[in-house]
Amino acid sequence: MRGSRGARAVVVVLDACGVGALPDAAQYGDAGANTLAHVAQAVGGLRLPVLEHLGLGSILPLQGVAPAAAPVLHGRLHALGPGKDSATGHWELMGVVPPGPLPVYPDGFPPAVMERLRAATGRRFCCNRPSDGVGALVAFGAHHLATGELILYTSQDSVLQIAAHVDRLSEAELHGVCAAARRVMTGRDAVGRVIARPFTGPVGAFERTEARKDLTIDPPGPSRLQELEAAGVPVHAVGKVSDLFAGVGVSDAHPGPTNATAIQRTTELLDSADRGLIFTNLIETDQRFGHRKDVAGFAAALEAIDVAVGGWLRVLRPRDLLVITADHGCDPASAHSDHTREHAPLLAAFAGHGSRRHDGPLADVGASVAQWLVGRHDPALPGVPFLA
Repeated sequence: MRGSRGARAVVVVLDACGVGALPDAAQYGDAGANTLAHVAQAVGGLRLPVLEHLGLGSILPLQGVAPAAAPVLHGRLHALGPGKDSATGHWELMGVVPPGPLPVYPDGFPPAVMERLRAATGRRFCCNRPSDGVGALVAFGAHHLATGELILYTSQDSVLQIAAHVDRLSEAELHGVCAAARRVMTGRDAVGRVIARPFTGPVGAFERTEARKDLTIDPPGPSRLQELEAAGVPVHAVGKVSDLFAGVGVSDAHPGPTNATAIQRTTELLDSADRGLIFTNLIETDQRFGHRKDVAGFAAALEAIDVAVGGWLRVLRPRDLLVITADHGCDPASAHSDHTREHAPLLAAFAGHGSRRHDGPLADVGASVAQWLVGRHDPALPGVPFLA
């Protein structure tokens, strides 16, 4: 449909902005989840004029966001595989469906795993239980400072997180500890991500720094990113995208520890990149607001994103494809503070979108990107283009 010369695709993942429970959500403790609807309800309605114009309110009833008179292509996307993790959500967007669930540790990591971690890192640990990040610092931060034991915790997702105060362990040293942990979390214990969580500040006022680092296992199969790479198409990963794919299929990685930084870098790439894929994750609706159930902050982050999308629309070229979607949910109305098993929104602006509705798997995004950028897509990978 399109040749690669001059064609660009921009895929923006609004992290954790789910739009309704998947049919199997009850198996994950997430029956009735609907992140955006519940955020909108909690704040008395969202104010998102650009996303409203594109058709966000045409995807689902959303307080404050009316259906659009002439939406872009819009709909809801679902996972084909198990889980509700950022890694698997991003993988599926690019055509990688995990063959089975990644390991989780609802009771903390067992003694054999802890012994391997101590041997590999030369460190001792405290906490070792499911926790949200802020709660782990509140409960164990003072103990960590007094003893030097690193704070190790997990969640409902397949993650192993290690937090350390910068006065006890530098950010670079913590990254090294997590790299050592990543090397031994293999086989049946191959968690999706080992995450470094440095923090600073005095007891009672801890703050996490921007030097988070995600060490992800390699995707369990070929992705659309590798398909683009093989065709000579540049892939610019903004935010944690490169980490989530362990760098596989990524031409250039651009850090984006905050939404403001990731938005700025995406805007710069739209100005400078002549062709290729810009694949952006906007993290704060998940990391900063979703897990903390901060609905006011969540809504304010969406409003800032709305302004950014308006700016991107003004500089799009005729051969550009803009896709706005998500990877999972993080419903503030849920009983827990972890991700929720939800549909992802789909808004796709491109020439000839026809205001159609398209519901399908997350993998349709990657198939569409490949079709747009190289004029074909590998039918051996999941997903069907929504461009026709």
